[in-house]
Amino acid sequence: MALSVVVASIAAYESIRLLFLLVLIVFWLLYKGKQLLLIVLVVIFGSSSYMYFTYSIPAPSENVAVNKITWTDSYRINGSYLRGFAFGDDQQKWYVQLKIKSEQQKKVFLNESIAGKSFLIESQEILKAPLSHMYAFDMEAYIKSNGAVGQIEVQKYQLVGNEKSFVSFMAEKRFDMKQHIQSTFPHSLQSEAEALLIGSGEQMPTDLQVAYQTLGITHLFAISGLHVALITLILYELLIRIGVRKESASWLLILVLPIYALLAGGAPSVWRSVSVTEIVLISMAYRKKIAMDDAFSLSIIGFVFISPWVVYQIGFQLSYLAAFSLIYSSVLLNTSSSYLKQSFMITAVCQLIVYPILLYHFYEVSISSFLANLLFVPLFSFLILPINIFLLFLTYLSTSISGFMFSMYEPIRVKLETFILYIGHLPFQLWNPMKPSLTIVFFAYLTVFFFFVCFEKRKRIIIATITLLIPIVFMHIKPYLNSSTWISFLNVGQGDCIIIEMPYRKEVIMIDTGGLLRFEQDSWKETDEKYEVGRQIVVPFLKGRGITKIDTLVITHADADHMEGAEEVLEEIKIEQVHITPDSTQKEVMNDLIKEIRKQNIPVLEKIAGDHIESKYFQLQYIYPFDNMYEGNNDSLVLSMKNAYFHGLFMGDLEKEGEEELISSYASAIKQLTLLKLGHHGSKTSSIESFLELTEPDISIISAGYNNRYGHPHPEVVERLNRLNLPYLQTGKDGTIQVEIKKNGKIMISTP
Repeated sequence: MALSVVVASIAAYESIRLLFLLVLIVFWLLYKGKQLLLIVLVVIFGSSSYMYFTYSIPAPSENVAVNKITWTDSYRINGSYLRGFAFGDDQQKWYVQLKIKSEQQKKVFLNESIAGKSFLIESQEILKAPLSHMYAFDMEAYIKSNGAVGQIEVQKYQLVGNEKSFVSFMAEKRFDMKQHIQSTFPHSLQSEAEALLIGSGEQMPTDLQVAYQTLGITHLFAISGLHVALITLILYELLIRIGVRKESASWLLILVLPIYALLAGGAPSVWRSVSVTEIVLISMAYRKKIAMDDAFSLSIIGFVFISPWVVYQIGFQLSYLAAFSLIYSSVLLNTSSSYLKQSFMITAVCQLIVYPILLYHFYEVSISSFLANLLFVPLFSFLILPINIFLLFLTYLSTSISGFMFSMYEPIRVKLETFILYIGHLPFQLWNPMKPSLTIVFFAYLTVFFFFVCFEKRKRIIIATITLLIPIVFMHIKPYLNSSTWISFLNVGQGDCIIIEMPYRKEVIMIDTGGLLRFEQDSWKETDEKYEVGRQIVVPFLKGRGITKIDTLVITHADADHMEGAEEVLEEIKIEQVHITPDSTQKEVMNDLIKEIRKQNIPVLEKIAGDHIESKYFQLQYIYPFDNMYEGNNDSLVLSMKNAYFHGLFMGDLEKEGEEELISSYASAIKQLTLLKLGHHGSKTSSIESFLELTEPDISIISAGYNNRYGHPHPEVVERLNRLNLPYLQTGKDGTIQVEIKKNGKIMISTP
């Protein structure tokens, strides 16, 4: 029944054709020898659920402006923006971006909960911008997974009221608890306490998040079954100790647990644990014992009927998959009496059941998690979580006693954090094949289920193990079987980033890394953590493609929009060597990059016209600059890439003077190009007519941001390209542009 509801929800969102999956469920039930009545009921239940979801799924009202919004408790204030979900006067949920007027207004928003507050607004719907690339954060998918219909930008706003409801009241209490933690806990312990106690991970530093992800222990900070079980046990024992009868204590818990779920943020893992506990407690109260898998199934049915879009939330997928894997592997887990063996088996079972989903969403899996969980699960479960609960309780009783306890606990916790950061940065802990297709994910799950069945029955274990490894091996070697050359022009906003993958992944060359030109602004407008193009755009693309090593990183010149993201790339991807234009290290913008390069002991080579990059497949030659003096854009490294079928030119930020020098020095060598990456983002000072007439590229690529402040590409350049009948694409409008050069020389160009 639960499976049919999930299928119905996905089919209602995507396509009615997905209801065909109900047929697979029917075949499975027939194979299991289930009664015909049950099979008919499953089909009827799934079909009727589909009709209900089709009717109830939110859709935006056409030609209706949103004039009033009421905020939910899902929002965040960062820098000068308030962003989150709110209900409009059209009764639909929207993702809202509101620019805060002043520092004083920001302080007001920070010091009280805005959940339930109503604003009159003047707004406009934000038009859908192209994805940076197919592996980047997808705002449209995020909006859909939260049941919203679109996003709006607020230009003017006025507070007009405060909607009173139980949900907004609980959101206010959760906000008060967060404020209390921030005012009573030492700064170094606040992010951990917020994550463990109220399910808020916003304050956790990026480097610590990366370390937890590497070790595969981020689940320890998601409020789930462990937290709910501990809270339930504490409350139950407390009620019994003060003389409450067991039956009354159970009913009180049934009433209290949903309140805890709201205080804890209401994530899918929280509601899963609370709802299952509620179902079990109710069944016990009526002396009707319910099987745990039925309790979880009822939880799914209720959850999806209330929020059909929840099936798209990663937390929902991982939480229920892990829970069901443990339920159905109980026979397997009980075969071992040793705590260490059983803990390892639990981790192994959970990792196997979620690894295809993890690869699909995050493109990597932690290998070290098998060992890390053996250490950190008991440490967090039996020490750190109870200590945080106890310390929170103390802060309400006595700040002097809690202060004394903090003075003892904080140094130990800081040392543990230092240890986690150290081991989290050790190499070779992540397996990173390229993102698998849904077909591969489906096949991987078939092999996982087959492996579990065989292992539990102690039959055909060798065959099952080999079967389990087939999709794993295939995903790992797939990039190395591709005979095409790929050139990807990443949509990094206003900047350049080009990734060249040679056939069979023999060589990978990156030209620039993108970056931001950062401007001075008032301190209150500064974001908690700065947006990083390298970490949030470039690295996800590399991981999505399964690229774990770059042979040559070319920094064309010392401008932030070409190299500011390099430091983040170096921190997560192995770089063999770096090429720079002569004397560019003198620029201040290069300081952090050079520091990271020296830290990793990466060779840095200055290149000029005539130098080469070694390659088995193409002639890769620098044709600019001609001197060793760095003066800016017109000293950009220009790379020529040529073989019998293809000739491409990558211009960096070269402008008119540099193009004229190339015409005089390389006229015969750069005629009739296959591909030209225009210089300086298509600015007015580049792409002169004589240069375009000489090169006459089959396709021109302009790396320029969507609605950028500089007006790139300049209308004169666009007009020039059109007049010369030279087709072009722009990253800001078309998204990441991928050029595939097949083994036979055929060229294919694709955009998202």
